[in-house]
Order: sequence, then structure tokens, then C-alpha cells
Amino acid sequence: MGTTWVILIAVVALIAGVALGFFIARQYMMKYLKENPPINEQMLRMMMMQMGQKPSQKKINQMMNQMNKMSDKK
Repeated sequence: MGTTWVILIAVVALIAGVALGFFIARQYMMKYLKENPPINEQMLRMMMMQMGQKPSQKKINQMMNQMNKMSDKK
């Protein structure tokens, strides 16, 4: 009878730990993406204009493709 309770408590603790870990990781990722949004075409266009370049759609597409390739390698 004593080992059944130990196993039951261990299983409940494991399930609670997984659930708690999931919600903590989810909250952390939501906070991270809110503070550091992924770069999109509009942000890229603004950065290029701030650097004094006139961005064409072709150049923006090339830079987005290059950034996607770099993120795929990681």
C-alpha cells in the first residue's frame, strides 16, 4: 500500500511539473516575442531608409531571403 502512494505522488508531481513548465515556457516566449518581434519587410524598409538608402522591393526581398536562409542554418 505504501509504494502505491509513492508512485501515485510521483506521477502527479511529474504531470504537475510538465504542466507548470509548459505554461512558464509559453509565458517566457510570449514576453520575448513582444519585446523582440521578428523582423518583417516593413521594419527592414524603415531600417534601410534610416541608413539613407532608398529600398526597392527587389532589394527587400533579397534581404528577407538572406535572413531566412541564415535563420534556417541555425
